[in-house]
Amino acid sequence: MKLAQIRIMLDAEVLCGVEWLDKDVRSACGSDLMSDVLAFTKEQALLLTGLTNIQVIRTAEMSDLVAIMFVRGKRPGADVIEMARKMQIPLLTTNKPMYEACGVLYEDGLAGCSLKEEPCCCQSRE
Repeated sequence: MKLAQIRIMLDAEVLCGVEWLDKDVRSACGSDLMSDVLAFTKEQALLLTGLTNIQVIRTAEMSDLVAIMFVRGKRPGADVIEMARKMQIPLLTTNKPMYEACGVLYEDGLAGCSLKEEPCCCQSRE
């Protein structure tokens, strides 16, 4: 799914990165815990969050996220927007709460960031 389509679906405003709305989004993750984002997201995922601090941008870069969607109409400061612009991470904001925004995307077929289906070496393969 293209980020441009997600923008329309969530009636979102682009804060920076309008030129990158053609990026493909393979999954989405809704979280305010950046440790969970680091642990559970997949590459080319969209992060939906209510956090607006600089750590969100750093986490997005480390996790190879496609973009960040701020929920509940939240807006980051100019320093956060500038850092995202430099790292080419699109930032958007929607007035929808996280639960509804994630539900809209899930209902339209965008996968979530569930745990990997493959068992790790310490789990039984029965």
